[in-house]
Amino acid sequence: MSRHPLNLEKRLENRKKDAAFRTLGEANDLVDFSSNDYLEFSSSKEIFNATEEILKSYNLFKNGATGSRLLSGNHNLYTVTEDFLKDFYKSEAALIFNSGYDANIGLFSVVSQRGDFIFYDELVHASIRDGIKMSNTKSYSFRHNDLEDLKRKISRLEMANFDIFIATESVFSMDGDSPDLKSLSNYASENNFFLIVDEAHATGVFGQKGEGLVQELELENGVFARIVTFGKGMGCHGAAILGSNTLKDYLINFCRSFIFTTALPPHALATILSAYQNLANIGLQDLQRLKGNIEYFKGQLKIQDLETYFIASDSAIQSCVIPGNTEVKSAAEKLQKHGFSVKPILSPTVPKGKERLRFCLHSFNSEEEIQKVIKSLSEII
Repeated sequence: MSRHPLNLEKRLENRKKDAAFRTLGEANDLVDFSSNDYLEFSSSKEIFNATEEILKSYNLFKNGATGSRLLSGNHNLYTVTEDFLKDFYKSEAALIFNSGYDANIGLFSVVSQRGDFIFYDELVHASIRDGIKMSNTKSYSFRHNDLEDLKRKISRLEMANFDIFIATESVFSMDGDSPDLKSLSNYASENNFFLIVDEAHATGVFGQKGEGLVQELELENGVFARIVTFGKGMGCHGAAILGSNTLKDYLINFCRSFIFTTALPPHALATILSAYQNLANIGLQDLQRLKGNIEYFKGQLKIQDLETYFIASDSAIQSCVIPGNTEVKSAAEKLQKHGFSVKPILSPTVPKGKERLRFCLHSFNSEEEIQKVIKSLSEII
């Protein structure tokens, strides 16, 4: 069929005009400074082999789950893995979802009721925003990592019989920075608000064993719900919502992205379990190497006098702001010609004028690679 709705073609043309047109890339052998595979777990032979052994030990020789978890798909690895996760994260309960996107749209679309309010950091992930849009709740953004702005906006409400939810991330995916979680948690607890923290980019990066920033700060009891994803630091696929048993029961009964989807196959669950078992043991060495590389990268920025170009971050995400889609794409292409996989983040993904190169650091990056990519960047900008 050659005909298309006029609006489709018009919007695509506008994207091309703004140098914001997206295409799917291909695999390459460049030095990786772009993937979310912070600990190299995605290619770990130990995790791969352990996954096979887990499947054998539970006699699970299936390629698929056969249905949703409420029908035929709730194989026994779900219980084993969720029990492991709730203990690992010091949570009362854990509920696994097919992806971080599914977890966020599911949670935020049903957790609040008509008459309640959701206040969210203006830079939260698209999946949180989409979930909020699907809810019946009034929602307002507050300035990025600005607790005082949040307080001002909440103070304008006439307090009545409703609940207030606050949504943020422990590490923001585009900036790599973090909110003052201690102050935010204290404020929520003092006022009986419900704090929800997406830990996607803190999982496997922060904490003594990669548990995330909430646990590193010992704030588990001050957070209503945490979202952890497995497709980044854990190198596999899926996500989990951590919270109370009541929250878990509620999501099983009302969360549409959980109820109406085929469950993850046994192999996916075995990989998640294997990855976490690895993280709790030999993976600690990878975690320490990652933390060392983050510090080394920041040290090289100082040496090359590039700190002012970067958003302050202690995470594996280090973003260099180069305004303009055309300009940042050009800088990325030059780095790629130097042998480094560094991706440009364009508007409208980030605000116009805040386009950036997003450097993702890993445990496997060498100091030589870090030194060379920073030197190349210095020559470019």
